[in-house]
Amino acid sequence: MTLIKETDYGTPHPEVTETTKLVTLQIDGLEITVPEGTSIMNAAMQLGIQVPKLCATDSLEAFGSCRLCLCEIEGRKGTPASCTTPVAPGIKVTTQNARLANIRRGVMELYISDHPLDCLTCTANGDCELQDMAGAVGLREVRYGYDGDNHVFAKSADGTVNDRFKPKDTSNPYFQFEPSKCIVCSRCVRACEEVQGTFALTIDGRGFASHVAASMDESFLASECVSCGACVQACPTATLIEKSVVDMGQPEHSIITTCAYCGVGCSFKAEMRGEEVVRMVPYKDGGANEGHSCVKGRFAFGYATHKDRITTPMIREKITDPWQVVSYDEAINYAAKRFKETQAKYGRTSIGGITSSRTTLEEIYAVQKLVRAAFNNNNVDTCARVCHSPTGYGLKQTFGEAAGTQDFKSVDKTDVMLVIGCNPTDAHPVFGSRMKKRLREGAKLIVIDPRRIDLVDGPHVKADYHLQLMPSTNVAVVNALCHVIATEDLIDRKFVNRRCEKAEFFRWEEFIKRPEHSPEAVEPITGVPAKMIREAARLYATGGNGAIFYGLGVTEHTQGSTTVMALANLAMATGNIGREGVGVNPLRGQNNVQGSSDMGSAPHEYPGYRHVANKEVREIYEKEWNLKLDDEPGLRIPNMFDAAIDGTYRGMFIHGEDVAQSDPDVHHVEHALRSLDILVVQDLFLNETAAFAHVFLPGTSFLEKDGTFVNAERRINRVRKVVQEKQGMPEWEIVSRLATAMGFPMHYNAASEILDEIARTTPTFEGVSFDRIDELGSIQWPCNEQHPEGTPIMHTEEFVRGKGRFMLTAFMATDERASNSFPLILTTGRILAHYNVGAQTRRTDNTAWHPEDILEINAYDAEIRGIKDGQIVSISSRVGATTVRAKISDRMPQGVVYTTFHHPATGANLITTSASDWATNCPEYKVTAVQVRPSNHQSEWQDERDTRDVENKRIAERSLEPAE
Repeated sequence: MTLIKETDYGTPHPEVTETTKLVTLQIDGLEITVPEGTSIMNAAMQLGIQVPKLCATDSLEAFGSCRLCLCEIEGRKGTPASCTTPVAPGIKVTTQNARLANIRRGVMELYISDHPLDCLTCTANGDCELQDMAGAVGLREVRYGYDGDNHVFAKSADGTVNDRFKPKDTSNPYFQFEPSKCIVCSRCVRACEEVQGTFALTIDGRGFASHVAASMDESFLASECVSCGACVQACPTATLIEKSVVDMGQPEHSIITTCAYCGVGCSFKAEMRGEEVVRMVPYKDGGANEGHSCVKGRFAFGYATHKDRITTPMIREKITDPWQVVSYDEAINYAAKRFKETQAKYGRTSIGGITSSRTTLEEIYAVQKLVRAAFNNNNVDTCARVCHSPTGYGLKQTFGEAAGTQDFKSVDKTDVMLVIGCNPTDAHPVFGSRMKKRLREGAKLIVIDPRRIDLVDGPHVKADYHLQLMPSTNVAVVNALCHVIATEDLIDRKFVNRRCEKAEFFRWEEFIKRPEHSPEAVEPITGVPAKMIREAARLYATGGNGAIFYGLGVTEHTQGSTTVMALANLAMATGNIGREGVGVNPLRGQNNVQGSSDMGSAPHEYPGYRHVANKEVREIYEKEWNLKLDDEPGLRIPNMFDAAIDGTYRGMFIHGEDVAQSDPDVHHVEHALRSLDILVVQDLFLNETAAFAHVFLPGTSFLEKDGTFVNAERRINRVRKVVQEKQGMPEWEIVSRLATAMGFPMHYNAASEILDEIARTTPTFEGVSFDRIDELGSIQWPCNEQHPEGTPIMHTEEFVRGKGRFMLTAFMATDERASNSFPLILTTGRILAHYNVGAQTRRTDNTAWHPEDILEINAYDAEIRGIKDGQIVSISSRVGATTVRAKISDRMPQGVVYTTFHHPATGANLITTSASDWATNCPEYKVTAVQVRPSNHQSEWQDERDTRDVENKRIAERSLEPAE
């Protein structure tokens, strides 16, 4: 194995369309034909001619400042920069001759004259473009000394303080900034602007005083930098470099894998020294991220080796007992024995399982197979139940498929973005950066959100309309948008007549034109001015390609499924389906939550979203698994909890989900978990749920997995094993052993065999295999005979269900409303530095940015309650109370507060209620009536939790047996 180095063409490839002309030219005597708009540098690299460069890289627009990439063009004067000079028909270019070599050496000599000559001890030694270019141009001496002005030494030759010198900045936990090694090529600044879109860096000063500055010449940690790593990746010297490289040295081999955080599914090169990860570098050929990253994927992988990680199986009789470390055989046999005893006493359907959206497709498939075959029932569910289950229902009803319609690249062709109920720059930051880039190019933006997210008003990005609605009124607002489009004759009738069911459309048109759906009628309900709704509707309907992006702010409501269907109606009515730049795009929250849904992690569906009552589908699995399967849908997660409390559901296998922290109404969840006779948890850490478990089976981090993830654009990416499993074996093998111990023989030799079984039994995955993914890089399902390389854009000629189906979407007010006792509405969400329940990110240096959950509260609401910024407050609802630190913020409108749920000690879900979506039971996390008051002590539950965190997680001393 060696380090994977992608080819750097120096400048981006031009966009190629059907009308793009081709240009033929000669470079160093070699002929080449390239698309019009290609730079000479790019064309030369395609011929294998590497023109020396420092300021150029193909992830950034040409800049032309370093003067190393000079060339000569026959018949033209001067020595133009090859990075900024486009190709032209018939030109003859020279990139290497004595004149150019002499100029380049002179330029390089000037760079080196203000640069430390410590190459042998430099942290970038072996991976320094400045060093490489000095060799490439033949630099052998530097005639200029350091006696004059320089940025290299803290003191001048006469001993006085050198005002130009700036000390090393080590404030950022993940990388350092050493200004003395900066050549002011501006690559870091341009990366922050062009790729990330944060504009946190600038070139301050003029002439020789020019230097890179973070924000107002602050430290990187104190600045607006979001630590995405784009500047570090762009830097050609050791000026910006990962601290892990400083500590460990340069990596010696790399393996391509996939990030295990959000649903963007970024591809990374894990750069290694032996079995140690030196750094994670975003992979330029990654289909989802194309070489970009965020702070989590780029830097926050240290949890995999954190001291809290449990790598041995453990059991205990009662949850008040200390854990006993045992062998795998003992733990698995103990779990199987207790599961079988429970079924013998309470019936076949008295046990079930929850799959994990953080694990691979292959592991998820194994768990649902464990439940359906070994447990012999359909009591299997997944975290999609509490996040995007309304997406599955709503899009299935309207389009016929339970997934998003586009690939991420599609946004590059979008003219109008409608962003509702999601915060891409925090929750899906790499895609958020792509959105910002398109917005800077001129696309229009409509944001529908109670909170003023960064996209509403950020650096060089501003929403054309921010419909700041009251929580729970999504359906009313989307219906009002549709009302304007219908009543002002903005419907794309040609599309509707050709692509949609006419009877259903006419029924919907009559419904949506009713006066109660007008912007004026819903303004008192939503709080959004009618004029703004009308203007936004016209913009979406007439502004060109319109794309809808939504998240949990749409689905986590009692009308989550209704809103999804209303958005589908809106897209169909305007013809914004089936081509690039349009579509309905759910931004999935976890790395494989799309995959967990695809793999039949629902009590009523087999893999591929096929109902368990379908005899033909059931027979496929009965033949594959050689047993008779249950044709009755099983229990959803909320039903499992209710049945546990009722005493009819007594055993549970929870795979990589922390329901005691993530699910609503924590008191209810804890009561349910305590009521179980046997709870088996498989995870990396003793999380909140494990406090109620009887068996703990250790899991693997993404660095130890071999398999696949499916991201929000249906992209199946390979997850490759970077290091050996720290607990001894793959998770799918542990699950298989448990199934076998339960009496159902289950065995695989490799994860690839599981994917092969998935392909044999699931039509949308028919053409998918490890080999095929390796060949294509990634595949977007459906992949079959009709689509052998996958399907980036869905519903291009017809919908999966045939004709698109308009659905009636009546607005129904939630029962959860503000009152005198609970006058504020709480809504919840994520923050950039953390992910989901924080089990991973809290065990990294990401806590530097977000050490605790906070409550954002409007200044007026804070003032009338006597709340000061940074003060601890009590927040209570009808079902529970906790304490959290307040932050006075203008992001929230009066009457609405906001918090995150990343830290278990906060217990944010103590407050949220069990109200849920009418169709899918997805909890209403986004609407909880609360009261907020100053406090000087934590809640009773927090005191109890602190005690439990110690008592229920004790591990008894015992000699370890070797792993199997």
